[in-house]
Amino acid sequence: MGRLILERDWSGTPLGPIASWPPTLRTLVSMCLTTRFPMFIYWGPERVQLYNDAGIPIMGAKHPDHALGPLRDVFPELWHPLGRMFDELERTRQANWAESQSLPIQRGGSAEEAYFTWSYTPVLDDDGKVVGFYTPALETTGQVLGQRRLRTLHLLTQRAGGAGSVEEACRAGLEALAENPADLPFTWLYVTDADGARASLVGSTGMGARSAAVPAHLDLRAQEDGGPAGGLLAPVVGTRQAWQVGDVNGWLEAPLPSEVAESPRPALVLPLPHAEGDRDLGFLVVGLSPFLNPAGEYRGFLELVAGALATAASSARARQEAVERMERLAALDRAKTAFFSNVSHEFRTPLTLMLGPVEDALSDPTEPLAPRLAERLSLVQRNATRLLKLVNTLLDFTRAEAGRVRAAFQPTDLSAFTAELVSQFESIAKRAQLTLTLDLPPLTEPVWVDREMWEKIVFNLLSNAMKFTFEGGVHVRLHIEDGEARLTVRDTGSGIPEAELPHIFERFHRVENARSRSHEGSGIGLSLVQELTKLHGGTVGVTSVLGQGTTFCVAVPLGSGHLPREQLVPEGSGPAHSVERSASAYVEEIRGWLAPTGPEDGARTSEGVRATPLLPPMSARVLVVDDNADLRTYITGLLDASVTVETAEDGYAALQAIRARPPDLVLSDVMMPRLGGFGLLRELRADPRLRAIPFVLLSARAGEEASVEGLEAGADDYLVKPFSARELAARVRTQLEMARVRREVAELSAREAVLQDAVRARDEFLSVVSHELKTPLAGFRLQLDLIERGLGPDAHARLGERLLFTRRQVHRLATVVETLLDMSLLSSGPVHLKVEDMDLAALVKEEVAQAREELCREGCEVTLRVAGPVRGRFDRARLEQVVQGLLSNALKYGPGKPVEVHLEQVGPSARLMVVDHGMGVRPEDRERIWQRFERAVSVRNFGGLGLGLWIARQVVEAHGGSVGLSETPGGGATFTVSLPLAGPQA
Repeated sequence: MGRLILERDWSGTPLGPIASWPPTLRTLVSMCLTTRFPMFIYWGPERVQLYNDAGIPIMGAKHPDHALGPLRDVFPELWHPLGRMFDELERTRQANWAESQSLPIQRGGSAEEAYFTWSYTPVLDDDGKVVGFYTPALETTGQVLGQRRLRTLHLLTQRAGGAGSVEEACRAGLEALAENPADLPFTWLYVTDADGARASLVGSTGMGARSAAVPAHLDLRAQEDGGPAGGLLAPVVGTRQAWQVGDVNGWLEAPLPSEVAESPRPALVLPLPHAEGDRDLGFLVVGLSPFLNPAGEYRGFLELVAGALATAASSARARQEAVERMERLAALDRAKTAFFSNVSHEFRTPLTLMLGPVEDALSDPTEPLAPRLAERLSLVQRNATRLLKLVNTLLDFTRAEAGRVRAAFQPTDLSAFTAELVSQFESIAKRAQLTLTLDLPPLTEPVWVDREMWEKIVFNLLSNAMKFTFEGGVHVRLHIEDGEARLTVRDTGSGIPEAELPHIFERFHRVENARSRSHEGSGIGLSLVQELTKLHGGTVGVTSVLGQGTTFCVAVPLGSGHLPREQLVPEGSGPAHSVERSASAYVEEIRGWLAPTGPEDGARTSEGVRATPLLPPMSARVLVVDDNADLRTYITGLLDASVTVETAEDGYAALQAIRARPPDLVLSDVMMPRLGGFGLLRELRADPRLRAIPFVLLSARAGEEASVEGLEAGADDYLVKPFSARELAARVRTQLEMARVRREVAELSAREAVLQDAVRARDEFLSVVSHELKTPLAGFRLQLDLIERGLGPDAHARLGERLLFTRRQVHRLATVVETLLDMSLLSSGPVHLKVEDMDLAALVKEEVAQAREELCREGCEVTLRVAGPVRGRFDRARLEQVVQGLLSNALKYGPGKPVEVHLEQVGPSARLMVVDHGMGVRPEDRERIWQRFERAVSVRNFGGLGLGLWIARQVVEAHGGSVGLSETPGGGATFTVSLPLAGPQA
């Protein structure tokens, strides 16, 4: 700036030449130019502007040509607001201060929003008169705009962030946007409908009286039809890119009359992307401020606004969907509860009609049943009783959860009643080799309980303890503490992982991979205990140490003040009830978890389950894996008349048995303790020694998905319970037959591999022998040549025939060696050809001429028919082999018979035919003779290795041609070779 000031001609300005400037001005200019802070000087009545290098950015496009001069000329738009301020400062002679003051400045040809912090200091001459102003100035536009926009984003997030629906979030967001008209002169906010075909207006800001003219709906499907609605959003639908519109007035539904002028409304259309998925949540149309640059930070701010709106709307939609899901789940839960209640009622009638006649038949002394029939009915009785227990549990649970249980609370000697209940489990505990100890001292007062509910609480806790306890025992204690009767059931079982304890009373919750006697169960027993305890106004808790045992504690308040008065009844007035009958279902279920140990389980043996075998006798072992003893017994009875059946109570025991002695087939349940069916299957498929064992899954999970899951896991078959005996037998027979076939295929494959190794060894041996024979043969030929040249006329006349015979035998032996070498080479991989341009006709003539002497000597007349030159790309040496082999074959199997050789060009191919009139080839032998070491006849009168035709086919096919055999009319064989003239294709 110093150079610019010095080089300027100031003589025509109010300041005059620099030499005439007063000392005060010179001093100010010197100070201004040397400081690094933006400084401005306004001198004289015209307020001539001077500034330093730091002030250049403030001047913008005015610098350098239009920035030095009177303020009226440099910034006409600032003359009035600043002129009045200069007059006031000149009057007061006091400096002022303005922080982030807005000035309507035009630095680039158009008005812009700008903010400055400055201080105007009057400069006095020697007479005390104000002659100018010294002004440090700092532009704060970025700071002001940033704070304003940050506040808008904060308000937007604060107001829209907690909305419960998309529309609520959008309206709250619009309220925040309306508070910043400087950045957002107007806004239109649209939300996309569920089908994505239309966008609906949620609201607008800044439109004033014309807000009703904003389009209420934009048809997104009309964007290609040229309609105004679709056209407005066309560039942004599906692109997630913003689009700037020059004027949105044309998109209004009620434009102003033509005689009324209205300034253009530029806008930016921004998509609101969904956080999940490709479809947009909606669109934001934002009016652009005429005082701000639509690019850069301003555009970034608008994109942040759209992003914040999209985030708030997405979060609101997620919350809304979560609420709807919870409402649907609650409705589904209520419907499920009602369904369980209804279906349980419906189950009880047919179950009663099943159990009644069965019990009558089993206990009728007048008509005793045959042992086999009694066993079958006992099986039906046990499992129908178990089903009734499950139905009753479901019914009790759903009624308790729905609040439809009407209890009958009565004062009860709880110690005596609990002892009676626990005593029902003494025999089964002894059978399970567990101790059952009681600590039930008389209580100081009766306890108000519903006797049936208390019975279910005790039975479920005892059943649960015995299910997960294998060693040690179960201890039951009852005592009074802190105004409560407390029942504790402590076992020494497998325990519960700490992470599972908070969920142990949730309905249908099961502890994964817990060691138990059975994987069966509904998962609602402990939930029912909790619900029944709550009905007593009590609580239930659990403590456990993994691997050491678990303790459940049920606490019931003493007295009756906490119970509904209408549900209190006198002692002994409750409904009549048989404890033994209720306990039998639990005891029989536990009995089913235990392996048969003696005569008391005779009813569970498999003898006589089925008189007629379902399968023919088969030498096979089948392993049945299931944690239900009845099902193991049933399947064993179905199959053991035909196959050897072994059983295992879970996947872990089965795996040990299989590793010790692999069976021929595994039938496995899916859900079992310790190791389930899928786990067992994975173990077998991962073991190379066991992976081929056929595996059939038995599961209660029906449906295509369950079957597909089982088959994809590697099972050979998937059988859904309940299944018929014949269906099971058919699946078992099929898998055993397939296993037998697989074994036979494996044996054949192994045998084939051995044979292939033998063939490879033979080929290698022949190759080595052939190479070794070539050296002595070459020496033999050389010696024959030397002998023949050394013979005189007399000796030659005497020995000539013998030498000729010997030479022929050497030639035959050399031919055999070359043939063996060719066989070895062709067997080792693709045939490698050395093709060249040549005349095939010349080659055939040459080979016929060389063979003619031998053919004539055997009495074979040779006829050659060649129709002119036949040029193409061939391997000369290999085709010589083919022609020689075919001529030799004709001589061998047709001595004394005529031989015809034909060669002609047929289109893009050459066709060679060698016709003999010999013994011919039988139709059944026409494929066999092309194989190695095969001949047309098996008699030993015909020599040769049986390789000539095999080599011929290999060579011809390597050229891309074909060779065939047909019968010669009148007897004999015709070999036809077709070769492409263009040569073999890569």
